[in-house]
Amino acid sequence: MAPTPDASRNPALAAQAEILARPATEARRMADAIRALAIDGVEAAKSGHPGMPMGMADVATVLFTKFLKYDAADPRWADRDRFVLSAGHGSMLLYALLHLTGHSGMGIEELKRFRQLHSPAAGHPEFGEHPGIETTTGPLGQGIATAVGMAMAERMTAARFGASLVDHRTWVIASDGDLQEGVSHEAASLAGHYGLSKLCVLWDDNHISIDGDTALSFTDDTLKRFQAYGWAVRRVDGHDPEALAAAMAWATRNRRPTLIACRTIIGLGAPTKAGTAGSHGSPLGTAEAAAAKEALGWTSPPFTVPEDLKAAWEAAGRRSAGARRSWLKRLAKHPQQAEFDRAMAGRLPESWHEALAALRARHAEEKPKLATRVASQRALEALVPAVPEMVGGSADLTGSNNTNVKGIPAIAPGNFAGRFVHWGVREHGMAAAMNGMALHGGVIPYSGTFLVFSDYMRPAIRLAALMRQRVIHVLTHDSIGLGEDGPTHQPVEHVASLRAMPNVFVFRPADAMETAECWELAVKRADGPSVLALSRQNLPALRADAGENRCARGGYVLAEASDGSGKRRATLIATGSEVHLAVAARDALEAEGIPTAVVSLPCWEIFAAQDQGYRDQVLGAGIRVGIEAAVGFGWDRWLGAEGIFVGMGGFGASAPAEDLYRHFGITPEAVAAAVKKRLA
Repeated sequence: MAPTPDASRNPALAAQAEILARPATEARRMADAIRALAIDGVEAAKSGHPGMPMGMADVATVLFTKFLKYDAADPRWADRDRFVLSAGHGSMLLYALLHLTGHSGMGIEELKRFRQLHSPAAGHPEFGEHPGIETTTGPLGQGIATAVGMAMAERMTAARFGASLVDHRTWVIASDGDLQEGVSHEAASLAGHYGLSKLCVLWDDNHISIDGDTALSFTDDTLKRFQAYGWAVRRVDGHDPEALAAAMAWATRNRRPTLIACRTIIGLGAPTKAGTAGSHGSPLGTAEAAAAKEALGWTSPPFTVPEDLKAAWEAAGRRSAGARRSWLKRLAKHPQQAEFDRAMAGRLPESWHEALAALRARHAEEKPKLATRVASQRALEALVPAVPEMVGGSADLTGSNNTNVKGIPAIAPGNFAGRFVHWGVREHGMAAAMNGMALHGGVIPYSGTFLVFSDYMRPAIRLAALMRQRVIHVLTHDSIGLGEDGPTHQPVEHVASLRAMPNVFVFRPADAMETAECWELAVKRADGPSVLALSRQNLPALRADAGENRCARGGYVLAEASDGSGKRRATLIATGSEVHLAVAARDALEAEGIPTAVVSLPCWEIFAAQDQGYRDQVLGAGIRVGIEAAVGFGWDRWLGAEGIFVGMGGFGASAPAEDLYRHFGITPEAVAAAVKKRLA
């Protein structure tokens, strides 16, 4: 039995009745195909979010049939418009669109397996599961911030290759929740500052959150807020195709980023759950689903779309085929074709490593005593001119992170020919936008802040890891060695937390040579993000060999025990700024007749991927001592049950770095004493 609507208890139902009474135009019927598939997918999975797809179906229909530049036959066409479903919980909207427009790999069988193991139609859109999915979304706010990075990359690659090859827009569907999350504020402010006129956010202004009406917690004047950021804004009936088309056409003419508030009814068509949180995050239920289809005038069986509607949708999927063919002809004649193809494919220039090799040779000869953040800048001075798609930046810490390169200009509003971004104090927005740059293609983003502020960036780093994107984070002031700024800025737990994240390579180099080697590995890595944890304080040179990249195996024996038999009694294993302390402790132990080796372990993730024989050879059979000016979480992996850890047991303090190392017992003397005590 169909549920009985009660307009007195749910005012949205009266508005729904008026909308459903409008003439059933082709645009409306095409939108109803999205609604029906969303209902069917969620019902079949017995979980999901039907309300947003049902509410935003009209908006999506206008966008995909009249404005979005794409060709279903080639979903990775470089000059396509980018579409980001920031409200990733409404994933059936995207899957229905990919299916209806004729994208291969999203057939009806895939929709029937919505949210099932190995289905490309996952619970939230996952980059890599289907070529039509531009980015992984679901954590609210991340999608819109990622889209800002895509729009920035479009402008930068257009400045490099010209409008004949790069001239596309970035469209976003965002929810109330997206606009509440802090990262969206950071990103929107940035987009307004840089005047990203080819960015348009279609806001699903449905007034509903999981707890109920958004007025429970959200009474911003959102349009005025975005106006203050420098955006153009407009409010529109989200169920009126003509008004939506007019608003989107206006957006394409704006010289500022655009926010269109699309007033919608969540779960449009559902007789009792429309306009309520009840349609947000769970199936409508058999009776409500049937009644919703009846209200929409939808009579086809589940997962079935009438042939005329499917034909109309597939024609929309071919709408830009001619534009793509014309673009391919322009590309074939373009003098920068080979360079464009190389950059967009993520391939490095053939000679990209030569300047870095020369820098390593100089380090071997000069043995400079440098902070690794300064050594990082020297590596960038070699890399950035050699790899023209590298784009740097900093979260208002350029002089501290040393991420700038002399002669490389910054971008500015209206001028995107530079290769450095002043992100401002927006770490989360910065990291998310960097993901968008990498996803767009043609850009290898790197940027900097203090390691302690990786906490602000963590959700975006995690998404980069999930999506296997080449982004590089330069995180300086990496330990108590930063000194007087004290425990608020001393990242004792952050290296361990980043190492705990799958598919993130955490590099903590010990000197200038290792820093150059780690940079080489980070730039070469094309299947995930890299983090470089770098020191504020100067560190002595430990290596004078510039041949093999010894960091390439994650860890290696820096100094073997002097006993000719090769039998160690102790192995001192350290990273970064503590490796030279291990070397000094080894010297003291060797002087007392205790055969001791030093292992530098700059990247645990790479070392863990080596064969067991190599790892055993490096770590040795004697007492293992881990040394790191951070908490010991995770070190037992390398030290074993009998190992010793010399590091931090809690937060740091405010004092000069040398005093702090002594105060916390991270010294060569403490290391040697710990070894001798264990051997006694």
